[in-house]
Amino acid sequence: MTIEKTKAADVVSSGLTCNTQAGEAVQATGKYHVECHDKDGNLKWQADSKNLVVNAGLAYMAGSALTSVTQITSWYLGLVTGPASGTTFAAGDTMSSHAGWTEAVPYSNATRVAATFVTATTANPSVATNSASPATFSINATATVAGAFLTSGSAKSGTTGTLFSAADFGGAGDRNVVSGDTLSVTYTFSLAA
Repeated sequence: MTIEKTKAADVVSSGLTCNTQAGEAVQATGKYHVECHDKDGNLKWQADSKNLVVNAGLAYMAGSALTSVTQITSWYLGLVTGPASGTTFAAGDTMSSHAGWTEAVPYSNATRVAATFVTATTANPSVATNSASPATFSINATATVAGAFLTSGSAKSGTTGTLFSAADFGGAGDRNVVSGDTLSVTYTFSLAA
């Protein structure tokens, strides 16, 4: 008679690997959409440009969200022109110091045009835009426009206020405007985690 004996054994082993460092990144991005219509309302050109949120804009966001920096409730859009060598923006640009561009003011509006933003969305990304009411510039001279900027200062050619962001027309290049044209500027800002 044969007797068979077997032994069964189960071995379970496990391990856990986890990231011991917590981290999250936030990205602030924006886009300017500009449309130029002639005196008869015909679309002459349009441009979409990604912006640079400058250091002053980043500091304002962090300061107003987490420290005692006072919230800015009035924002204005302005137009940009640049030197013949091309428009350039730098992270360190402020309203009082921006060597790579100048403000273009060939419009009859008494001040820079107010940006009326809707309440920011609660999704990721959170979005604020003035698309429901684009800023409208009534052009009254022949000029070259190279981009746009967002600031808290309302005075045309003023050097005070917080510069938030700026953008040039990039691939679209500088654009010409003439008296009677209307420029409509929409700014859309996104903050994503």
